[in-house]
Amino acid sequence: MKTKKINILGSGVAGLSCASFLAQQGHQVTIFEKNPTTGGRARTFEENGFRFDMGPSWYWMPEVFEKFYQKFNHTSSDFYELVRLDPSYRVFWQDGESSDIPASMDELMSWFEFLEPGSSAKLRKFLQEAAYKYDVGMNDLVHRPSLSWLEFADMRVIKGLFKLHITSSFSSYIRKYFKHPKILSLLEFPVLFLGAQPKDTPALYSLMNYADMELGTWYPMGGMHKIIEAFEEIAREQGVQIKTGSEVNGFEVMNTHVSRLNTHYESFAGDYFVSGADYHHTDNDLLKGSSNYSEKYWDSRKLAPSCLIFYLGTDKKIPGLLHHNLFFDEDFGKHAAEIYETPQWPESPLFYVCCPSKTDPSVAPENMENLFLLVPIAPNLKDSEEKRSQYLDLLLGRMEKQCKVTFRENIVFQKSYCIDDFKKDYNAYKGNAYGLANTLMQTAKLKPAIRHKSLKNFYYTGQLTVPGPGVPPSIISGEVVAREILKQIKKESL
Repeated sequence: MKTKKINILGSGVAGLSCASFLAQQGHQVTIFEKNPTTGGRARTFEENGFRFDMGPSWYWMPEVFEKFYQKFNHTSSDFYELVRLDPSYRVFWQDGESSDIPASMDELMSWFEFLEPGSSAKLRKFLQEAAYKYDVGMNDLVHRPSLSWLEFADMRVIKGLFKLHITSSFSSYIRKYFKHPKILSLLEFPVLFLGAQPKDTPALYSLMNYADMELGTWYPMGGMHKIIEAFEEIAREQGVQIKTGSEVNGFEVMNTHVSRLNTHYESFAGDYFVSGADYHHTDNDLLKGSSNYSEKYWDSRKLAPSCLIFYLGTDKKIPGLLHHNLFFDEDFGKHAAEIYETPQWPESPLFYVCCPSKTDPSVAPENMENLFLLVPIAPNLKDSEEKRSQYLDLLLGRMEKQCKVTFRENIVFQKSYCIDDFKKDYNAYKGNAYGLANTLMQTAKLKPAIRHKSLKNFYYTGQLTVPGPGVPPSIISGEVVAREILKQIKKESL
């Protein structure tokens, strides 16, 4: 097979994954990264002795990472020490109480039983069904390119349709099992980031509860960016070239093929091109007259949330926090509606606090704390420093109340990140943080396609195409696209 020159936009997880698989087969692969460092949304930065992960902070589905590493004769332990968090996380409730969610299934079932007698047996059945969905979903369906509905016309999928609960509402599905509001909130929390209210999300996504409760919450010592370091090392081992600080500003199109990729300084010819950059930005700004989808199409898509993030460093330890903390001390339904139904800045938002220094002393100076605060918000809201400051004050007040400690005067470093930053750094459509909403009408072939409709050598990977947002799906997205390109190269060589 003749060596092909393949150019990839973006060094996020999907781009690094795709590049590694293509280069492994002997092709000449170059990644062009707009920002000065690799990682995309999973970048990192250091200030005043604090090291902050800028984006992903939950390490779920560890076997997806492990399978990737093994395909390149590695294991996760070659790159970092992986530890399971126990408790998995802490939840702060509206009644002023908090609950530590245990890693042990026996302890978790006891907690369910304490809240709702008889629920431990129901939890076991619920997770058995979720395990089936996880097996079919993560080990089968997400690995399909979704270029044709015929891909899903096999007996395993057809027979499993009823058990997958694709057409059932997540909200109504979990309420067949449980009644207690704390249990319902715990089960619904992963769905908040999938891009729709639980009532509009397919019950298929109970597979997320299986990932949470059975497979566990993990952490790579040194920080989540250790994943990017591992992926970059693997890519370079395969011969991938990575050009950081190289923003792509267009493509040259010849008939049905893209011939060159242009940066501000020079252009690069290629046989195949993959965009791991924002899909809409690629379509609307870079391909221009050769867009895969119209602006009307993009405007009709339902997006997952954006978010307001604060990176804080304090000069003292903060009791009351674990590594992961969910502040469910306000109304879940109201906040969800303010994201998805009547988009607006939330009045009393739920929010998430990551404090990795509880686990990892390397991310903060001694006796200090590293904090990552995140509020899910609707995309495309008007962003401003005034609004950010208002929300930081609100979040700190609730944290101090729930943790029964004052610490705002101990903040020695702070930085915010929101919609305007997502647009600036990632060209993110409407400032989205998590891609498209995982609704039934935006699943599989109903997502933007990985292959351009008319340009025969142009592909897309990442969170706005299949299989969807999140680090594990992005790993798989890169592999799926690489596999399709390799199939096309083989076909053309015959």
